Amino acid sequence: MALTAAASAREILTRLHDVMAKRLPAQSKLNSVVEIIGTALDSEVCSIYLLREGVLELFATRGLAQEAVHVTKLALGEGLVGTIAKNVETLNLDEAATHPDFAYRPETGEDRFHSFAGVPVIRRERAVGVLAVQHVEPRRYADVEIEALQTVAMVLSELIANADLIDATSGGGSTRVQSTAAAHAHGFKLVDGMAAGVAVFHQPRITIEHTVAEDVEVERHRVYAAFDKMRDQIERMASQAEFGGGGEHDEVLATYKMFAYDEGWSRRINEAIDSGLTAEAAIERVQQRTRQRMREIDDALLRDRMHDLEDLSNRLLRIVSGQLGTAAQMGLRHDSILIARNLGPAELLEYDRRRLKGVILEEGSLTAHVTIVARAMGVPVLGRVRDIRRLIAEGDMLLLDTGEESVFIRPSPAMLEAFEAKLALSQKRRAAFAQLRGEVPVTSDGHRITVMVNAGLRDDLAALDLTGADGIGLFRTEFQFLVSATLPQREAQKRLYKDVLEAAGERPVTFRTVDIGGDKALPYLNHDEDGEEENPAMGWRALRLALDRDGLMKAQARALIEAGAGKTLNIMFPMVSEPWEFDAARELFEAQRTWLAARGRKMPTEIRYGAMLEVPALAEVLDLLLPRVDFLSIGTNDLTQFLFAADRAHPKLALRYDWLSPSILRFLKRVVDQAHAAGVPVAVCGEMGGRPLEAMALIGLGIDRLSITPAAVGPIKAMVRSLDRATLIDSMQAWLADPRGSLRESLTAWAVEQSVELA
Repeated sequence: MALTAAASAREILTRLHDVMAKRLPAQSKLNSVVEIIGTALDSEVCSIYLLREGVLELFATRGLAQEAVHVTKLALGEGLVGTIAKNVETLNLDEAATHPDFAYRPETGEDRFHSFAGVPVIRRERAVGVLAVQHVEPRRYADVEIEALQTVAMVLSELIANADLIDATSGGGSTRVQSTAAAHAHGFKLVDGMAAGVAVFHQPRITIEHTVAEDVEVERHRVYAAFDKMRDQIERMASQAEFGGGGEHDEVLATYKMFAYDEGWSRRINEAIDSGLTAEAAIERVQQRTRQRMREIDDALLRDRMHDLEDLSNRLLRIVSGQLGTAAQMGLRHDSILIARNLGPAELLEYDRRRLKGVILEEGSLTAHVTIVARAMGVPVLGRVRDIRRLIAEGDMLLLDTGEESVFIRPSPAMLEAFEAKLALSQKRRAAFAQLRGEVPVTSDGHRITVMVNAGLRDDLAALDLTGADGIGLFRTEFQFLVSATLPQREAQKRLYKDVLEAAGERPVTFRTVDIGGDKALPYLNHDEDGEEENPAMGWRALRLALDRDGLMKAQARALIEAGAGKTLNIMFPMVSEPWEFDAARELFEAQRTWLAARGRKMPTEIRYGAMLEVPALAEVLDLLLPRVDFLSIGTNDLTQFLFAADRAHPKLALRYDWLSPSILRFLKRVVDQAHAAGVPVAVCGEMGGRPLEAMALIGLGIDRLSITPAAVGPIKAMVRSLDRATLIDSMQAWLADPRGSLRESLTAWAVEQSVELA
């Protein structure tokens, strides 16, 4: 094997640099490139495919039939080459024909070659071509060879762009629609709210002009200096962050700083410089590798943490290139809606909060650090908006409504008038709901409904007083784990739980033990031993994981028990499938209570233990479970998707089930009746209880305890106070006895007839 070290990769780049410097036609340069790479990798075939007119065309080859050049073409997603370009991924196969996407092209004469390795040629985050090598003997290419291919692909990107060999719109996404007409785009609500403002792009795209280094040591010193400057910026921003009272945001920024000082990251950039790249190209090279890793990671949390590293890469690239201007640094002149592919928390903090009215992201997720910080800042965020750069230009007027998961672009006067009317109505309704803060949620026929809030962050505690909620029906303790760079220490957990109880005062708080694992894996826990999961939502998570790794649960138990000293402590276990799991968890907590009491620690006056019913199997053994529990809480989010075998996060399945279908309502009715017969309080926590029509149906089933998002408390109180519960219960029994499809239509008509407030 000819290539054995980074020095050899640098030799390839040097030879490529010489080729690029010559006054030769672009085709001649590409012909030389495939010869250089093929020789260096001792590979019989080296080929370059470029994206032209929407298809990948064979532009140059060493080893395949020359007659196939400019003749062989593959659509995006077609064959191995098309798959690499479409997915922007690397393939390394010892037997190419066994891959499900393999497509044979007889004109190339490639039938005698077995091994195959290919990497995307990337420009502006999009694949504009593919660099591939093949070998007669079946073998996987070594990591050092793949690294060399990826580095060479970056240099190729510069060559083909300068030679105008690719489509004008390739690599930058589609060009923006040249239109002044109104447009509309959909996304995913990350932080609720409405906002109007002009479009401002977070940062201009930095185009790397030179990829091959003239002097490696000079490039290394440039990177060192950029790292020092970036770290100073991060320290300064962290010290200036103002949220009031600290909390999870401090941990978010601590994680961000951890990445900034990560030696592994700086080492990878240095290794890229060693291979012969400029400082800018080395940063971009490592960033490309990070993006490819993100595409391969199924775990949403890990992807979110990788976004923090991407944010830092962008910052470092701007510093080293001298292109420091971001919208934040230039200052916002008007009320603005910020547009970005993604953002890190520190970058969001740079903006003037008086002018920043909203954020639109091409990516983003509910557990990302930037979402947590934006929620604390009170800035609405719409994520996962596709083609945003194609639809929006700098300075366009935007109307953002995350409740409708929409943004209106260049709105007409009529659209603007409708938006302003809705915003005014929303503000009026919020004011009306705020007036209900001190009112008790009692139905018109005198039945008291308990309305509590779901929480998970310190910021959520303010909602108790703002909404007049009866307490916290679900405190998600895993949020502290999700935003931490390391496993939270017991003392840190205890401080949080104590703060929650003190904020609640005499109002009850129900702590749910950590629901981590599966699709909420933590980067600082080793999940390799748990094996790969095809369906993580129904996998090794929540109570299952906690009982297996009882050290984590013991620490949480001690923290909760100590925090609850002198108070009633309500503990709820998630994802209980069978009664023995509840017993095991309760015994673990009781053992920790005994241990702490023996050491003279002050104890809670009472510990009440409950279970979440979200696994349908638990409903079949309620007669065994109910005598053991102090309360039961139905988690409608997971329960519903398990009952319908439909992932509620899947866009094609999200509308396949209805919370008001007879199947889910009959299921809930059986659970409620059994719990009431056993004298066990039963509550519903989840999105279903926060929607007025669905909450009305739950009350009709006999449920009188709801735990919902703080924003829903006002509307639910208003609905409850306009409702005749006894009449509704009678109607629900009749509808469920002889259902004609979903009860949504019947419930809606009944609400209108009875003047129930559902706004």
